[in-house]
Order: sequence, then C-alpha cells, then structure tokens
Amino acid sequence: MNWANRGADPRVSGRSRTVATSVRTVGFCLAISALSIAQPSPAQVRQFQLNSIAIDGNLRVGDAAILTRAGIAPGQTVSAAELNAALQRLVDSGLFESVDFDPTNNGLQITVVEFPTINRISFEGNRRLNDEALSAAINSSERRVFNPAQVERDADLIADAYATQGRLSARVSPTIIRRSDNRVDLVFEVLEGDNIEIERLSFVGNRAFSDRRLRRVLETKQAGLLRSLIRADTLVEDRIEFDRQLLRDFYLSRGYVDFRINSVNAQLTEERDGYFLVFNVQEGQRFRFGEITATSDLPGVDADAYLDIVKVKPGVTYSPSLLENDIARLERQALRDGVDFLRVEPRVTRDDRNLTLNVEYMLTRGPRVFVERIDIEGNTTTLDQVIRRQFRSVEGDPFNPREIREAAERIRALGYFETAEVNAREGSTPDQVVVDVDVEEAPTGSFSFGASFSNNDGIGFAIRFAEENFLGRGQRVGVTVSTTEDSERYRLNFVEPAFLGRDVAFGFNLDLNETDSSFTTFDTKRFRFQPSLTYPVGENSTLQLRYTIEQSEMLVRDTPENGAVIGNEIAAGKQVSSAIGYQFTYDSRLRGLDPNSGYLLQFSQDFAGLGGDSEYIRTTARAVGETKVLNEEITLRASLEGGALAWSGGANRAVDRFQNNTDIIRGFEPGGIGPRDVSRSDEDPLGGNLYVAARFDAEFPIGIPEEFGITGGLFYDVGNVWDLSDVNTAGGTIVGEGGSFRHVIGFSILWDTPIGPLRFNFSEAIKKEDFDRDQTFEFTLNTTF
Repeated sequence: MNWANRGADPRVSGRSRTVATSVRTVGFCLAISALSIAQPSPAQVRQFQLNSIAIDGNLRVGDAAILTRAGIAPGQTVSAAELNAALQRLVDSGLFESVDFDPTNNGLQITVVEFPTINRISFEGNRRLNDEALSAAINSSERRVFNPAQVERDADLIADAYATQGRLSARVSPTIIRRSDNRVDLVFEVLEGDNIEIERLSFVGNRAFSDRRLRRVLETKQAGLLRSLIRADTLVEDRIEFDRQLLRDFYLSRGYVDFRINSVNAQLTEERDGYFLVFNVQEGQRFRFGEITATSDLPGVDADAYLDIVKVKPGVTYSPSLLENDIARLERQALRDGVDFLRVEPRVTRDDRNLTLNVEYMLTRGPRVFVERIDIEGNTTTLDQVIRRQFRSVEGDPFNPREIREAAERIRALGYFETAEVNAREGSTPDQVVVDVDVEEAPTGSFSFGASFSNNDGIGFAIRFAEENFLGRGQRVGVTVSTTEDSERYRLNFVEPAFLGRDVAFGFNLDLNETDSSFTTFDTKRFRFQPSLTYPVGENSTLQLRYTIEQSEMLVRDTPENGAVIGNEIAAGKQVSSAIGYQFTYDSRLRGLDPNSGYLLQFSQDFAGLGGDSEYIRTTARAVGETKVLNEEITLRASLEGGALAWSGGANRAVDRFQNNTDIIRGFEPGGIGPRDVSRSDEDPLGGNLYVAARFDAEFPIGIPEEFGITGGLFYDVGNVWDLSDVNTAGGTIVGEGGSFRHVIGFSILWDTPIGPLRFNFSEAIKKEDFDRDQTFEFTLNTTF
C-alpha cells in the first residue's frame, strides 16, 4: 500500500506493526511472462540484449548508481531470471518507492519513483518519555531518505523504550504527511498505556529462606504504597535476567552449590493490568568447607607456609567469593616472595555424606606470559592514569588473568562509566598479551536538594553539589549548604584517592557551623580545617593521619539566662585549637567470612597543643557488630563506644566536652544527661570529659507486606556522661558530675519510603536522674530530591 496524506494513510498499531510500500512490478512480470510463453525447454530460454538502458524518474540517485545497484550494464546479455534479480536488488536497496522494468527487443526502460525525503520528525501522545528521549531511540533522521522498513524498526524501538518503563501495552502508529518537492513529515503517534505492575512476586521450592527474604535480594519489586514513585515494580525482561543472577549469587554465597532456577513464569491478572511473577527454584543442600590443604609442584615453594595465610577454615559456610579471595591472597604472597607465574588451582571434592567441600590449593607454574601493553579507549573525560592505576600490573609484568579480572571489577566500581569491558588478546609474540580496556563515560556530577525533619533540630534543608570525577582525575569534590531551625552549616570537602600516584588518599574538609539550639542557653560558631592522609595497613584496615585547626566561640544570646559555669566559658571568647591525630579502622564487612555478619572497630586520638589556645588529648573508641539470624529475617546489632578528654591547657568549655545526643543514647534530649548547672532555671547542660554508651538493636518484620517498606525494631541503650575535671565551676551549682548509668528501652517503626527513610522511636527511660531531660518520642526524615 502507498503512504498517502494524513487522514488517508493506513495506521499500524501494536508490537507487530508493518510499514508497507508498493512496488509496481506488474508491467515487468507481464512482459517477462509474454516473452517466455511456450518455451519448450531450458535450452531455449529467451536472452535479452541490453543495447541501451534508459532510466526515468530519478532525481537524487544518479543513473550510474542505479545500474551499479542493479548489477547490469548496456551491451550486456541477460536472461529473464537475471533481469528479475536486478529488479529485486533495486527494490531491496530501500531507495525507491516503486521500480518498473520494461524490456524491449534491443534495450530496457527503467522507471523509478524515489522515496521522499524526511522533512520533519515529530511525536504525539508521549508524556512519560519526552521528544529528546524518543529521538535518541530511533534511527530515522530528518533530511534523509524515508525508508518504510526503517520506520517499522523505529516504531519497535519506541515501543521497547516504553517496555523498559513497564508500559508493555504501549502502541506506536507511524504516519506520514506529504509535502511539496517529494518531502514528507514523519509522525509517530504514541498510545502510552498504563504501567503493568507486578502484583505479586513469589517463589516455589524455597525452604531455607522465606519469600520475604528472597524478595529483598531481587532488583524487581512488588507494587506497593507510593508505587507511582517506584520503577522497579514493573515487568522488564532485562531486569528479570539480572534478578536470576542475583538469586544465584545469594544462594551460592550461602553454601547452596546445587542451587538452580528451574523457571521464571509471569502470568497476567484477570484484569490484565498486572502480573504474578513466580520464581521456581531448587535449593539443594547447604555445604561447608571441609579439609583445607595445599600442595606445590614448584621447587623452593613451601605449600605449608602458604597454607598458613589462608583465611578460610573447616566448618565455614562455602562461598565462591571466599575461595577467590584466598587464591588472590596466595598469588599476591607469591609476588612478594619473588615467585613469578605462580598460579593457584583449587581442586574441590564433594563429601555428600558430611555435606562438605574439601579444597586443595595446588600451587603450580603458569605459562610464561607477559603484559605487552594496556590499551584504553572510550574515555573522553577520564584520564588514562585514573584507569591504569586500577591495575596492579604494568607493561612488562607477568600476566595474571585473575588480576586482570579484579582490575576490571575495580574499574566498574569507580562509578565513572556506563560500561567497562576489559579483555586480553595475544600480543606481538605468543608470550605476550595486550590488555584492551573499552569504556563508555557516565555522568559523575550531581546537584541535589534535600530536606530533613526531627523533633530535635526541626525542619531543615540542604543543597549539595558533588563531583566524583573532578576534571577526569578521579578526585571527589563536594559542597554542602544546610540549614535547620537551630543551625547553619557550610562544608567543602576534597579527596584525591591516589596521592602522588600511591595508594594513599589525601583529603581536606572546610567546615563552618553556627548553632542556635533550643536545648542550650548559648549560641556557637565554629570554623574547622582538617587535611588528612588515609592509607591501607591491612586487608580490612586503614589508618588516617590528620591535622585539625579549629576556631570556636560561645556566644551570649540577647536575653542571657546563663549559669555561672557557662558564663565563664562564654567570657573566654574565641579559642583556637591546633591538633594532630590519627584514626585506625578495621572493617570485616569488606571481606568477611560470613555474608550475614560483620564488625567494625575504630580507635582515634587527637593531640592539641601545636600552637593555639588549647592543650588536650582526645581519645575515642567504637566497636559495632551485626548479624542476621532466623534465616536472615531478624537483624541484631550491638555497639559499644566511649571517649576521654584529658585537658591540660586553655579553657575547657561545653563545646569541647562530650555531649549526649541520639547517636549515643536515645530517649533523652541533646545534652539531656550528664553534669548540669542548676543555679538558674534553664539548667545549662555542661557535658563531660568522659562518656561510655552501649546500644543494642533488633530489627524484624512486623507482618506488614514488605512492599510497604515498614519494619519494626526494639532497642536498649545504657550509658553515662560524667567528669568535670579541669573545668572552672566557680559560682555554679553542679549536679551529675559523678554520673550514673542511664537505661532506656524502646520500640521503633522504620519506614523505607521512596522519598527517604523515616524512623519513629518510642522510648522509656527505666533509670534516670531527676535533673535529666528525657524524650519519649523521636521522629526523623532524611531525603534528597
């Protein structure tokens, strides 16, 4: 059928639409038939002598181009079949709306009608995807030849773009409007349809883990409250494939080596507005590591010495990642020992009776292959050196396939690229390889506007700019401006992750903070500058060295109601502290043996007295442990922290001492426990030189469908803030200097909403002092738009 003016054109709808064109070949077919009537045998097939070829109707395509595409030329003798093939080649070229061959005894008349030129492309009916997004999805473009087959493919591409948004019922109808000079306007009329939600996401065959737990693993989600803000609750084929891999990784990391997914079935609801998605799985048995051994066929390599650095022990739940970590650890040790080309081959044997996997690490000599060079392509912004430093090997080093795979993962983990492919190929000689890195840049900058609310700080707003790959150097820069009813804060931070080309991160923070808290009788103003160097000292540990210079001031309000102690500290005016310090961090969550458990240890000290007005040693320590129990349905968390401030010079003020907040002990106002000056009615909180606190949390489902994102929690906190040594308390009436341990129990409702996490804490102080200020309800909301 012909493309006609709008209003008379055929409309093609659905995912199986067809864009048709007419090819006028009837005249040629009749001519061929007439010339070949009553042919007695193949030997008498009629031949055509093309003494001349005349071409008519072509405006853009030249005669020579037409003959070249047809594969014929004047003076040539062709058969009827060859002439028909030449016609078909012109039809298939996509350049002509119709082609007509009229053969004569001595020549051939070719008449063509060229496809029109696309004057303009437009879209109608699209609201969810704008014109720019749809234009990027199609291949047709303005001022090019109109091609019906290409338009058909473009309509499919538009429908696919909507399908990725969960709008599987989207329909696209291409239409043309005829213009003068053989031009057309191409219009894609879009009927977007509704989102087809996943009404129910369930599993069959799972016994070890509940549907609720497995749903948290998947990227696809069930439709729930505020589902209009969620894009993960629609049926997307690519996402389902990704979910299959996530589910396999989840089970394999927990020892289910025989796990497999039998099928994934999607069934439309009766209303045809949603899907029931069912994963049919077979878990198998859970295996643990059995006997761990090591053998070596290399002279001078002691297998027992290498076995000593293996972290995995018998009885630990089997996980392929733990095996990979040990292999990488052994090969790195070989490099440190000067053993080149050592390869570790794990030999795993099953013991079905005991449900264990015995592992033998075979230390052997790998092929003598070297890295010839590393070629990087596709990085238009990111400098080559940022990508190259993700490799532990350079040109000329022994080639290690495992290290190349790890480098590829590190490149992807940077977050700078949409895609990152790393492959090795043979180099100029068989004993050399070339590593090809092909990346596609991704946006790395962000600008966000955030809001927060709590009953301690009130309503707050924040504007933040962040660039994760500043000037393509891999540097991180962030600027934050935040304000609440009681405070204003301005912050600038910078991090260079590879200072001087080393595995050392250099950073600095500039921080200006002004507070007008309703929980104190004074205002504060602080300015801090803190440069630091952070580097790894172990597989899971880092050490930070830092210098801090800070100027702080306590300010009297318009109607001062300060006690004597706070009044003395305000009178001290601006104070400057200059300190050097360090912080050691050990985090087993980075590469822990148990995917459900981990712990964090931190210890830090700052020594002030390098100039400035203050001399002190400030020490803090923190330990946090977390685990999941009852088939990972319940999360248990415990933390213990404390601090000590040893003051030896300058004014020891409330802004320098430890003050309680809800991050230390819940159930009390900021500064609600600890020493207090009660000489005035407002009772100034003074803080203390010492504090210790322990927090215990349990988070669990409360029977509400998990698509609502609501869970419950119980908590118990105990702690104390005390000691006013080296503090001028003259003229004040001090209570709580010696301190006592306060105890708080509470219940939490946690709501993980698309606009941010909400937490409601209901608490009761079961042991407190008369002068403490408790807080039975706390509500917080943090979100970024």
